[in-house]
Amino acid sequence: MPDVITLSDLGAKTARKLAAHMPASRLRFHRAVRDRENSIPFGSVAELVGELFQNTDGMVFIGPCGVMVRALAPYLQSKHSDPPIVVVDVRGRYAVSLLSGHEGGANDLSVRVANILGAEPVITTTTDAARNVIVGIGCRRGCPAKAIVEAVQCALGKVGVAADQVRFLASADIKFDEPGLKQAAAALEIPLRLISSDEIRACTRDFNPTPLAREKVDLPAVAEPVALLAGRRTKLILPRINQNGVSVAIARENCL
Repeated sequence: MPDVITLSDLGAKTARKLAAHMPASRLRFHRAVRDRENSIPFGSVAELVGELFQNTDGMVFIGPCGVMVRALAPYLQSKHSDPPIVVVDVRGRYAVSLLSGHEGGANDLSVRVANILGAEPVITTTTDAARNVIVGIGCRRGCPAKAIVEAVQCALGKVGVAADQVRFLASADIKFDEPGLKQAAAALEIPLRLISSDEIRACTRDFNPTPLAREKVDLPAVAEPVALLAGRRTKLILPRINQNGVSVAIARENCL
């Protein structure tokens, strides 16, 4: 689990929210933070980064990107050996994959952090950023991974899209602990992005409401709105289809 580092009281609130869902992570708060309970204090980001660089599973720094860039600079060696680094703004709006994104796992870590905080993952690795398809998924509680994988593959086949063009599988945040969905994402080797229920309810994009979703989870729909919301400049290329209790919709990002 990563070291979660911050310099400020505001960042500490975001750090604690993150750590609540990553129980093995280590909180490291600057001595200027007033509430340092259950954290390890430090005085210098540069010194802390130097101490941790070869002895961490990764770092989530909650603060300015520039501070972490300057702290990392003397220790950078190789994308094959440097630890994954993610930077989050103190309000928890963005989770930036800063270092060792693809090889080191920072891209996956940024998505995980974003899912916990309801943030936007920022991934600039060319092979990942070039993907422009989002697959939205709605499923019943306890749905097996095999059914989800088969439904996704069926939907992709209908629009002639290969799995390696899919940027995210997406679902609602109420599916945070759904094992079948996580297992399906792992089997397909596609990151799982979770969209907050509040964002789905506030969505003004054109999608087809689902009475069952309204009845079961108090959402207007799941598959179509999450497919639209998990990307940028998105348009549905496959409205919701249903297969064996799994709803799937597909959107494509129209990149500049």
